[in-house]
Amino acid sequence: MIRVHEIHKSFGVVRAVRGVSFQAPDGKITGLLGPNGAGKSTTLRVLYTVLKPDAGTASVDGADVVKDGLNARRRIGALPHGSGLYPHLTARENVAYFARLCGLDKAEIDDRVDEIVRLLEIEDFADRRTKGFSQGQRTKVSLARALVHDPQNVILDEPSNGLDVMATRSLRNLILKLKDAGRCVLFSSHVMQEVAALCDDICIIANGQVAIDDSVDGIRNRTGCDDLEDAFVKAIHMVRPD
Repeated sequence: MIRVHEIHKSFGVVRAVRGVSFQAPDGKITGLLGPNGAGKSTTLRVLYTVLKPDAGTASVDGADVVKDGLNARRRIGALPHGSGLYPHLTARENVAYFARLCGLDKAEIDDRVDEIVRLLEIEDFADRRTKGFSQGQRTKVSLARALVHDPQNVILDEPSNGLDVMATRSLRNLILKLKDAGRCVLFSSHVMQEVAALCDDICIIANGQVAIDDSVDGIRNRTGCDDLEDAFVKAIHMVRPD
């Protein structure tokens, strides 16, 4: 379970995140939504310990992301915005290297990498160097790298970006399997169809603040909008600009 309480983060005079609080429970898919520049990616970076908040707290399965960052990272599989793959390693080598970084036993790494390669259907390019991969191929390898250590909590920043229709369907099925296995899934997306199809709960951020945090039906009821896109637009206008 992921908990965020009153997180603040500024970059100079820019107040990117201003008192964001929400929870992402196990066995559910939680969407983190907002317009560009709302503070979504900054919030996610705090959660996977790339950034330290100026104030507030966040925890992953009870491990504080600042005070106990190493334990928090062990409990997270993160797919950040941008793949960051090593271009001169093959897809399989990228995943295996990350498995070693996560402390998997050497005896089990090969089997685990083979398992995740099959799960994400990347056998056709698993032994090619990642330099020159398409966006969809890079996303799949990055996702394999995020899941190789079998984390309880999965954080995905716009995971379907650059994927074709079939790859997007496979990704959605995988996310639903993670939920069914009792995992905590937190992801950001701009695709309302994807959000409506997957999310149990949604936290909408605007201007660095939480505009609304509720179940999908709860957001529809509170905004008076049956269409989730209309509800999103109405919710972000609930937050007053500076």
